[in-house]
Amino acid sequence: MRELALSDEILLRVEKPARYIGGEVNSVMKEKEKVEIRFCMCFPDVYEVGMSHLGIQILYDMFNKREDTWCERVYSPWVDLDRIMRENNIPLFALESQEPVKNFDFLGITLQYEMCYTNILQVLDLSGIPLLAKDRGEDDPIVIGGGPCSYNPEPIAEFFDFFYIGEGETVYDQVLDAYKENRKNGGSRMDYLAKVAAIEGMYVPAFYRVTYHKDGTIASFLPDHPAAKPVIRKQVEMELSDTFYPEKPVVPFLKTVQDRIVLEIQRGCIRGCRFCQAGMLYRPIRARDLEFLKERAKLMIENTGQDEITLSSLSSSDYKELPELVYYLIEEMPGQKVNISLPSLRIDAFALDVMGKVQDIRKSSLTFAPEAGSQRMRDVINKGLSEQNILQGATDAFRAGWNKVKLYFMLGLPGEMKEDIAGIAELGDKIAQCYYGLPKDVRSGKLEIVISTSFFVPKPFTPFQWVPMDAMEDFLKKQRIVSARLKELRNCRSIRYNWHDADTTLMEGIFARGDRRLAKSILDAYRAGCFYDAWSEHFKFDVWMDIFEKNGVDIEFYTTRKREKDEIFPWDFIDAGITKEFLWREYEKGLSGEVTPNCRKACAGCGANIFHGGVCYEEREKSLEKKDENPAVKEGDERQMQGGENI
Repeated sequence: MRELALSDEILLRVEKPARYIGGEVNSVMKEKEKVEIRFCMCFPDVYEVGMSHLGIQILYDMFNKREDTWCERVYSPWVDLDRIMRENNIPLFALESQEPVKNFDFLGITLQYEMCYTNILQVLDLSGIPLLAKDRGEDDPIVIGGGPCSYNPEPIAEFFDFFYIGEGETVYDQVLDAYKENRKNGGSRMDYLAKVAAIEGMYVPAFYRVTYHKDGTIASFLPDHPAAKPVIRKQVEMELSDTFYPEKPVVPFLKTVQDRIVLEIQRGCIRGCRFCQAGMLYRPIRARDLEFLKERAKLMIENTGQDEITLSSLSSSDYKELPELVYYLIEEMPGQKVNISLPSLRIDAFALDVMGKVQDIRKSSLTFAPEAGSQRMRDVINKGLSEQNILQGATDAFRAGWNKVKLYFMLGLPGEMKEDIAGIAELGDKIAQCYYGLPKDVRSGKLEIVISTSFFVPKPFTPFQWVPMDAMEDFLKKQRIVSARLKELRNCRSIRYNWHDADTTLMEGIFARGDRRLAKSILDAYRAGCFYDAWSEHFKFDVWMDIFEKNGVDIEFYTTRKREKDEIFPWDFIDAGITKEFLWREYEKGLSGEVTPNCRKACAGCGANIFHGGVCYEEREKSLEKKDENPAVKEGDERQMQGGENI
């Protein structure tokens, strides 16, 4: 029987002891003597946040299917336990075995958000693992990074032995097998990293050197080790219905941020919003087979006892077989009272019908993400959503019984003007007018509209990676414009306004497009007591600003500076499928307000068809078949499907 790492006395002193005891339903226990590889998977945030992450659930299931591997989990201890562990020299431990993380072969850390960077150092520090990769010895775990922030790993590159760029289902077996082979042959840590560097998609920062121009921009980014590749191509799993997906997800002891089963119906997006990093990184779009999804949904509900399932996708409405899947779940699970959550859903007749069947209309809110307050700005960002779509969707929903609406916008978008900003408040008012324009007997009580604004941060691998980010004072001015305009409107009492913090946005902007020179500041900030920066009550903005100043970091260099077309970015060594030429074309089209159709309407030549799948590749194959059947098909059609520069 395993022994808990924390005594009863300590568990009674911390806020939520269930975060640290493990033993949840469906967690995997193995005999450590019978496995050859011990892998600890980490989400560098509190348990309730980390347990909601699907990626870790997939990798946890995948690794534990290997007889030679035991994968366990660890999350950042909350501040109360952090203090106790330091005072009592208690090493950070994995949940399943309750053994120190330092005893593992691997520590894999998922990188979901820039504001978690100091939590990475917290995890390493509490584990007794040297913070800098260059200081680690043969007995220390290999520290791996992955997830969306690994597409610009440079600000945190010095803390990791290597990064896995892309989706984990593809070559992780090669990574683990290489470790076993290296150990069998008596190889060193550096021998193993050389083997890893030869595997497609793996980036070993120690094997690369960066030089800079006098103006601070990158002069060169080149490998200086024989095993290192000049370009790292992201890993993409194309067969989503023939790969790993958990049948028995771990059931948390506590209520988590996403306290439900997550069924990923597809990856990627056809929409091409110019601000959206996920929409670019996860191309091409790949759908899971309907029968696969039906089977997994049924098994996960049976194996967890959960009463809610989320159909996860960047754009759920673009899954072609969504009606069949949803109606199957409604018809198959009526006795189990399973609630179906449908994020990223366009509001149409189907959506309203489904939501009326699976949600309590009196309690649920309708969500729209117009992102911008005017049609001009929605064209700039290529949102593909008109005001007419929004107002008609809201009106239809009000007629169907809804009276709560959430609206999400961004401030600080490129080319934004005062009237675009005021348009955020005005759109909320127009939606209110739709409600109060209905007969009283059709309305369902008091109308509640919540407008939320975040501040735009340019991200790598998006068309807006070149644009200057707004200064903090500009963000605050724009927020005040929205607030003031709302107070002038007739229906202001029906509208509540929330906004994101400008100081955390500034930090996110620095790290999103940052380089290796930021590592010292991250390390110094951690040593000065900064962690849980994503939590406003623990974020020490003044400490960060002081450290940046002491280290000579020019904040404006990373945020408000406009990038030139030919500038070398810190992430240019990564091949994410989409080409830099395509992103620049989209950037120029955005500045002129020109709309690019979604991938199903026309191929824009982004480059993602190199992965031999997705809409562009499928349409090209159909086009070639059509050409074989009818030689009269124009050659231009074929060039379009290949993504040529003539698009």
